[in-house]
Amino acid sequence: MSTLTPDRLALFDLDHTLLPLDSDYHWADFLARSGRIGDPEAALRRNDELMDRYNAGILTAAETYDFMLGLLTHGSLEELQAWHAEYMDAIVHPAIETVALELVEKHQSQGDLCAIVTATNEFVTRPIADAFNISHLVATTPEFADGRYTGRVWGTPSYQAGKIKRVQDWLATLGKRLEDFDETWFYSDSINDLPLMQIVSHPVATNPSPALRDIAIENDWPILDLFLQLQDSKS
Repeated sequence: MSTLTPDRLALFDLDHTLLPLDSDYHWADFLARSGRIGDPEAALRRNDELMDRYNAGILTAAETYDFMLGLLTHGSLEELQAWHAEYMDAIVHPAIETVALELVEKHQSQGDLCAIVTATNEFVTRPIADAFNISHLVATTPEFADGRYTGRVWGTPSYQAGKIKRVQDWLATLGKRLEDFDETWFYSDSINDLPLMQIVSHPVATNPSPALRDIAIENDWPILDLFLQLQDSKS
């Protein structure tokens, strides 16, 4: 008995691509302002420093995950889940725009295999992927042992070139390779995602940073300004 498998793959970065914000940055900001992760001023300052380095394309995986995964050590799993539910209600759900949902739904309605591929960790992003009705999530995996998060990465971070390995590893669990698809899309805003964008058949610079916009123009890649279109429609 044969089963029908998709021959098109659509991959979506999350932060500033499907969301008009950075879910990792705002999760840290949310926890810091609520006083749940120690000195709020120190945490906010470190969060801003890391975002500046990320935007410049010079942030290392070790720098970001030492801080971001360290946040998960400040509570039990039950506490973290309760905090995250508050975060979703206060920050994420109000930020999900119809234009982003429609982009995902366009690919899903065509029968494409869809996944979010993000550097942000699975704890933060699994409920966000669910909100977009995307079951497949390729995200950095936080180590979990003895009922708590350890603050360390498990396996390869889903960051920069690591996204290629993580996507290939995920596809292997489905009995597929990237090369098996007739067409492949990757939507991203960030120059940090160049490694994966350069190996898909349809890279789409989505709400791109200035650096990625320049590269997209140079390579004649399509540019999709989702949230600029939204702002124009409201003006």
